[in-house]
Parts: sequence; structure tokens; C-alpha cells
Amino acid sequence: MENTPHTIAEVPHITEYKYFLPKSGIGNNEPQEQKTRTNSIVIIGANGSGKSQLGAWMEKNRLNEVHRIGAQRSLKFSTYVPQKSYEQATKYLLYGDENKQINHDARWGKEFLNGNYVPQYTTGLLNDFEHALSAILAKLHNEQREYIINCKQHENDHMPHDPVPTMVVDILVEIWKQVFPHRQISLNDGKVMAIMECRDEPIEYEGKAMSDGERVALYVIAQALAIPESKTIIIDEPELHLHRSIMNRLWKAIEKQRPDCLFIYLTHDTQFAANHTRSDKIWAKSYDGNNWTWEIVQESELPEQLLLDILGNRKPVIFVEGANGSYDFTLYSAIYKNYYVIPCGSCIEVIERTKAMKKAAQLHHLEVFGIIDRDFRSDIEIAALEQYNIFSLKIAEVENLFITQEILGIINQYLALADETAIDRIMNFVMRTKYANMKNQQIRLASISEIKYQLSILDISDTQTDEEVLLAIKEIDLENIRAIITSKYQEADGKYMDILLILNDKSIVNSIGHFFGLNDDKYCDLVLRLVHGEKEAAIREALNPYLPSEIPFEIDTNPIAI
Repeated sequence: MENTPHTIAEVPHITEYKYFLPKSGIGNNEPQEQKTRTNSIVIIGANGSGKSQLGAWMEKNRLNEVHRIGAQRSLKFSTYVPQKSYEQATKYLLYGDENKQINHDARWGKEFLNGNYVPQYTTGLLNDFEHALSAILAKLHNEQREYIINCKQHENDHMPHDPVPTMVVDILVEIWKQVFPHRQISLNDGKVMAIMECRDEPIEYEGKAMSDGERVALYVIAQALAIPESKTIIIDEPELHLHRSIMNRLWKAIEKQRPDCLFIYLTHDTQFAANHTRSDKIWAKSYDGNNWTWEIVQESELPEQLLLDILGNRKPVIFVEGANGSYDFTLYSAIYKNYYVIPCGSCIEVIERTKAMKKAAQLHHLEVFGIIDRDFRSDIEIAALEQYNIFSLKIAEVENLFITQEILGIINQYLALADETAIDRIMNFVMRTKYANMKNQQIRLASISEIKYQLSILDISDTQTDEEVLLAIKEIDLENIRAIITSKYQEADGKYMDILLILNDKSIVNSIGHFFGLNDDKYCDLVLRLVHGEKEAAIREALNPYLPSEIPFEIDTNPIAI
């Protein structure tokens, strides 16, 4: 890969890097030249999407320009780093042998298969930690020698010599400090030592005794600093053994020190990809054993990590309210098992993300739905949202699903109670106590909600006068809104299911467990445990009348063609 950065004439000071990918889709895998103005690219895809094979293909198609760090890598090295010349050390690092290998087979190793020795391009264990460290020390020796020669020449010419320049180990130590501010590292006399700052006195330990995270950081820093100029560096699973708090900081620090190189990361970690800002993203969609299907990730209104999560998923998407572990997410995940259920927090987020996904051309192959609580929405508002595939429950809120008559009956049966006395007591508690005491407040909240909605849909422009705006607002009939809502709430008196349609009180569901002889706070846990277990089918059937009919439980679970 011809990665020597050059200035783009029409955009000063912007560098351009070239790399090659196989033609996307069915073809002859002819290398296709790509260009980027950033020195990092993240190729992201699910397990099985052929990322490692793609990395091997990119290496084999540009052997002299690509250095690939595989996912299988040894983190062991000796107490003393073997001393080699820089030329010798870099040959071992790049080719796996002192003599340059045309196909790098010595670096990856071989296995005996079907009577032949086959290179392990994606499964071979890289054992090159010491080669990288040897190259660093050899490079340091060359830099020191060059500086000494320069100083002697200046002294011979009776001139002051230059200050000591920043050398490769100085850069290594500086990157290390950025990643591990409370750890120090040194490479002296062919030995790696680490120092941990402590309250009493520093604790020094050998490099080979460092943690996996420390060793992998040293490994990739040494790899990146040791290789010759203008290489493309491919890193498979850059997140391996690294804590999320240091992952991107490490790679960004390395990239900054090697602006001559292009870094290409192969990962399935969407958080790494999203946090690696200012880098191109490529979605590895699929691999059939011969051909890759890939696509450059386009900009979207969705948060980038969410977009990447969805791209790696092949199921229809349902956005729901709540967070991981909430009633919404836990219940919907059990009911809609063939969908990718994504919690969004508020109903506003559900609405915005569903609309954004429907607009994203890159996600056109996936169906998307939103499910929100009915809350105090009118039928008109609900119908307006449905055109965007955003559907409301046929009940006020998700908590009310737990206390429908059908679910109460399933729990009553599961607990083997002699009769339905507990169910009758719960229904009376909801109707005679909760609803009766809250009805006036609910009418007020529902009226406010409807007024806000009417205001939101007013056809008002910035060209209208204040009088025209006030006149439009006055056309909202507040008394009529209040009268219609009051009538609806009065008509629900004594009708349990009608009450659940309009009653918004999340506390009720945590107030009924004792009627069944349970702790109040354990009732919902029991329902969720049963829907994830032996009563899954019964609970799904029981809840079906209250869920959007537009979102079927059963769908084609075969991967969607892309």
C-alpha cells in the first residue's frame, strides 16, 4: 500500500492514505484502491463476517507495505531482550525470519493438513514480542550512535552540538505515561522494568511480570514504533486484554506518533469503533468463504455506536422505553424473541430513533418498530405516530400489562390457589382504591397532555402576526377537551380493563404482591421469570390483545439478504 502521505493540492495540509479492499459482493476479489484522509480505519463486523480473513487478504495483496498484528498473539518475553541489529530485528518482526520471506509464511507458522503444510494466516500464534523489543533497542542504539557521531563532528568543527533529540524509547515511555499515568516503564541494559507508584515507596517489577493489559500495551507500542516508515498496520481485535478506559487512549497516542502509517482495526466491539472518533468506519457485512460484502458506514441521525450495533444485527429492530433491566426491556425481550430489542430510555427517544432509522438508507434492509406506553395520548396522536411504525400499547403503560386479568389468572394458577379471591381483591383494590382516589388528578393530567399535543400541531409560521398566533391558540377548545376526557374517565368506573387503558400509575404493580401471599416487590420478578421460562407461551398469548398487532411475534428468522 502506497501510504507515503502527500499534500492534497486543493486542500492544504490534509494527507491522503491509500489502501486496498476486495470488490464488495461476488467478484474476482480484484484489489480496489480506496483513499482516506485520516490515518485510522475501523472495520467492524459480527463474528463470522470474515474480518480476520479480510485482514489476511489485505496483507497478502500488499506484502511489502502491510504489517498485520493477528488476534492470536503471545505476550511472553524473556527477562533480557535479545540483542540484534535493527536490520536483523525488523526482518524477524516483519517476516518471521532473518531472510525476507516472499509470503511471510515463517511469521505465521504452518500446520500439516491433508498431506501439506498450510500457512496459519488467521489462526497461527504470533510469537514476535521479543522481535519488536529487539527492534526498539536496536533502533535506539542507531539513534544514539548517530547523535554521538553528530556531536563529534560538531566538536571537531569547534561548534556547539545539538541538544539530545527525542529518541524511540522516549516516545515509548511518553505513550506509556498517557495510558498508565501511575506506572513507569524503562528499557535499560536490555531489560524491561515497570514501576508502580505507591504511598510508601515505588514497587519495581520485571516486565514479564506485568499484567496482561500492561504487556499488550507494551507489545503494540513496540510494534508500532519499531516498523519502518509508511506502513499500513492492520490490528485484529485491538481491544484484546485492554480495559475500556485505556483502549482508545492507547491507540490514539500511537497513531499520533506514527502519522506516516495507516492503522486499520478489525473488531466486533461497537464501543471501541464508536469511541474511535475521526476515523473511517467500514461495515463488514458478510463473507461466503470467497467473497466479502462490505460497505462504508454513512452518517446517520442515530448515535454512532447504536448505528454500528444495528448494522451488525440481522433481526428486525424494536425500540422500546426503559433501560437494560427495566420492565419494558425485560418483558419485550422475552415476548419478541426474534427481534433486536433496544431500550432507549424515554418515549421521545423511541420516537426519534425509530424515525431516524427509517430515514437511514444504510438500514433499509431491516424493519424497524417503536413501542411506547399509551400514557395520556389521544387516538388522533396515536394514529399520527403509527405512520412511522411507532405503536402504542392498548393499555396505559407497560406496568399495567402485569395486572391484566389474564396475567393475574396465570399467576393465580401457578401458585395453585384454591379460588380467585386474590384476583377479585386486586381488581377491587385497583378500581375502588387507586382509581377512585386518582381519577380527578388523572383527568387533569390527561387534559394537559391533550392541550400540549394540540399546541404542537398548530399550523403557525414566523410570518404570522402576534394576533394571528393568539387567534390560532384560542381555537383550541379547552372546555371541550376537559369535558370529553372527564366523560371517558367517568365511563370507566367499575370497568377494570377500561381503567387499565387510562390509568397511569406505575406504583400499582408494586402494591399487589401481598394479595397472592408474595412480597410486593417480588411480584413483577415472578412474572418476568415465568415469561422467560415455563409460562412463556401462556404469557405471550395473554398479552397479545394489549400489544401492537402490527408487530407479529413470529417472523422469518433466516438472515435477511443484504
